[in-house]
This record gives sequence, C-alpha cells and structure tokens, in this order.
Amino acid sequence: MWIRQCDLDADRDARPPIPSRVASNEEFVPPPQSAEQKEYEARLADISERAAKRHGMTRRDYLRTSGGMAAALLALNQVFGDCYEVSAAEADDPKAFEEKWPKDQFVFDIQTHHVDVSRKWYDDTPDGKAIQAFFRQLRPSLKGITDTLEQLNRAHYVKEVFGDSDTVMSVISGVPSRDWDKNPLPPDQMVATRKYVNDLAGSRRVLSHGLLRPNLGAKEFEEMDRQVKDLKIDAWKMYTGAELGEKAWFLDDEKVAYPFWERTKKLGVKNCCVHKGLPLGFFNEKACMPLDVEKAAKDHPDLNFIIYHSGFRGLGGLARGTGEKVEDKKTDDPQEIPWVSDLLRIVKKNKLKNVYFELGSTFHMTSLFSPKVCLHLLGQMLQSAGEDNILWGTDSIWNGSPQSQIERMRRLKMTDEFQEKYKYPALTDAIKDKILGLNAAKVFGVDVKEARRAIKADKLTRLKDDYRRNPSPSNTQFGWVWVGDEQEPTVPVGT
Repeated sequence: MWIRQCDLDADRDARPPIPSRVASNEEFVPPPQSAEQKEYEARLADISERAAKRHGMTRRDYLRTSGGMAAALLALNQVFGDCYEVSAAEADDPKAFEEKWPKDQFVFDIQTHHVDVSRKWYDDTPDGKAIQAFFRQLRPSLKGITDTLEQLNRAHYVKEVFGDSDTVMSVISGVPSRDWDKNPLPPDQMVATRKYVNDLAGSRRVLSHGLLRPNLGAKEFEEMDRQVKDLKIDAWKMYTGAELGEKAWFLDDEKVAYPFWERTKKLGVKNCCVHKGLPLGFFNEKACMPLDVEKAAKDHPDLNFIIYHSGFRGLGGLARGTGEKVEDKKTDDPQEIPWVSDLLRIVKKNKLKNVYFELGSTFHMTSLFSPKVCLHLLGQMLQSAGEDNILWGTDSIWNGSPQSQIERMRRLKMTDEFQEKYKYPALTDAIKDKILGLNAAKVFGVDVKEARRAIKADKLTRLKDDYRRNPSPSNTQFGWVWVGDEQEPTVPVGT
C-alpha cells in the first residue's frame, strides 16, 4: 500500500538523514524498498549505533548531526562502492565533516513544493510540534494556531528548505489541474507562498511558477495574461502528458502549442519548464516522452525549454549497477538511461543551447537507488549538454529537506573507472557550483552578487542562525512510499 513516509516515520526512533526508500511526488508509482536500500539502512544502523555510544548520544540525536550525514554516506559506499567522498573520521567527528562544507555556496533549487500535512501530524508528532514552535518564531504576533493550518504548511516549507538546508533561493512549483479549486497549489497560492517567504525574509528568496495549459485552447490566453500581469509569475510550468479532460499535447504541435509560445514571448516570459518523464498512470505516456523537444527548441531559440526530471522515465528498466536497461532494450550501450539518453542525443545532434536538464527527483532517486546510475546520468549530461545546462532541483519538500540531496551532490565523485572507460569529466567543485545554483541564477536572471548581499543581511538568515544553535531536522520525506510484506535485513556488527 501507499503511505506518506512522514506517517511511517511518526513513531520511528531514528531516521536516516539520507532516505532508505524512494518517495513519490504522486507523478510516479513509488517502488518497493530494494535489497540494497535495506542493506544500506542496516549498515547505517550499525555505524550510527556505535558512533552514538561513543559520543554518549541517542541514535536519533546522532543522526541529526553532520556526523550522521557522514555515516549515511559511508553506508552508501559500503553498499554501492566508493561513489561518495567521505571518511570514517567525519562520521566520528561532526566538526571534521563541517570543515569540508563549501563556504558561501549559492544553492538555487528550481523545483520545490509545499505540502499540506494533516492537523494530526502537527499535534501528535515531535516534528509537527517542532514546526509549531518554528512557526511561533516566524509569526510571534499571531494569536494561537488553530486556524492557521495553511500558514503552518508555509512555515513548514520555510523550515525544511531554508532552515534545515543550505538552499538560499528556490522556485515554488505546482501540479496540473483543469480547475484551480481542485488544485492543491494553484498559481495564486504559489504566488502567495512566494510573497509569504519574501516578506518574511525582507529579500527575494522565492520565485514562482505559473501553470500553462495549451490543451485547453485559446480560452487559456486570458489566464496566461492574468498570471503574468496580475500575479507576476516568473516562469511557466507545463505538463504535456496531463490530459485535464482534453487530449494530451506536444511541445512541437504548431496548431496547439505554437500560439502559446508566441504569446509567451509577447508577455516577456522566457523560461518554459515542462514535466517530461515519470509517466504515472493518469498521464499520457507518449506525451511524457521528450521527443517533441527537438523541433520546438529549434523553432524557438529565444525561449528556454527547461526539461523537468531531465525526461527520466523512472527506475523501472534500470539495472542498479550500471544504468543498463533490463527491459525494452534497444541498444548494447551499457549506460543507456531511459528517455534521458534520447533527449541528450537530440541536444547533441542539433547543438541546442536553449534546452536545460533539471534534476528534480531524478538525482534524488538515482543517487540513493544506485549512485553509479547517477554518475552515468551526470557524465552523459556533461558530455552532451555541457556543464552550463544542468539545473538544480530537488522536488522538495515531497522528499523532505533538500539537504541530503545537496550533500550527495557535493560528495559525489566520478570514479576513475568511469572517467577512463566512458571519458566522463571529473565532477569538480566548479562544476558542482554551477549545477547547484549558478546555472539557474543565470537562466532566471538572478544577480548572484547582489542576491548574496541581500540574503546575508535578511531576517531569514538571522532566524536560521538562531535556529542552527539547536536544530531539529525532521529526517523524513512527505511524499508517498510503497509498504508491503518486507523483512528487515541484518548486517553483521562491525562489517
């Protein structure tokens, strides 16, 4: 059955700082916990139990420290091979881990969501109560919180993204629907969240998507105008595979889509963010494929086509060790990544500079399901699209705080074997800086120098400094996981 990971974690004593299950954002079916993920969980339990005892801490408290994050990376290396740059000393001494944190890194997450969590979660769980305390710190003048669930969920978003991670800017994103009153986060609510955070901070921390639906026809032009002129949205988010009571659509359809591209230009919007890949059952699978990017991007070089999830089809069809497809195999190339490789061939063949690869969910899933698949993914992107066209997104807070993903990206290393065999470039600090935020800043017109200056002096930074004296990261995910008849693995102590 499907269950929210945060509900599964509610009574759990110690939660891994890097998840041991893949949670779904409702755009794909969550896979069962793999044997490797179970082994990772067991190895982390062993490492953290021994480390917590040495420090006179509970395992729960230890796993909330940077030493706990280092222990999680060590456990992943034990299961998947030496893919993350981490030492045993860092797991034993949190200060050793913190010394390697990049200073003043500009982390700009262009795919975030705020998720409504039940009243019961706030009232009955330690993490929910911690959010209430954080909320009171943000809005101390409000009387009571019984009628402020919507505000609580925004404060919850602030805590997970800006309190418990090194993210400094984000884009709030939505999901498709035909009627706004049936949408969990319609454009007006996204913009309201943008205003809430930016007013709180006193600086520009959050940008907002609008939602574009070309398959609703010309009547959608009026809604486009409203979102751009009244709501001042910063970019479009689109779902070609969402039928919304009408047929699915394609980016290169000259009758359906092209009038919207022309109107987008007239309205002064440049960034067109489109969901590709992750074809859950209610999406049209063909329309989720990225093949329609080629003509649309060639015909509209003055628009940026930002491909969310990088067109990744999902974990089904991937061998954990190499990235090899194990179903519907059409090539002998051992590092074929379903649908992503198709898009990369299009970009390389046409030398497209206006197509960008957004990593939300794709990096998260592959880096914990099989880091070697993740290395193939990034290696191919760097070879074919280039280091300037990869954008950071995490799909948080479905996946909880983005911090574990930030740490995985910082510590991921291209193996010598992959550099030699596949000619992938090394994952240098400079490349990671670009991926984690500098590329997105350029695409979204953010002056990094000015943004850093404003952020350093804003209220949210001061609140974070206060909060970090006694942080309480939730170490949970708020998306859906699959729970079946699973037996927990065991690992011999000390292995």
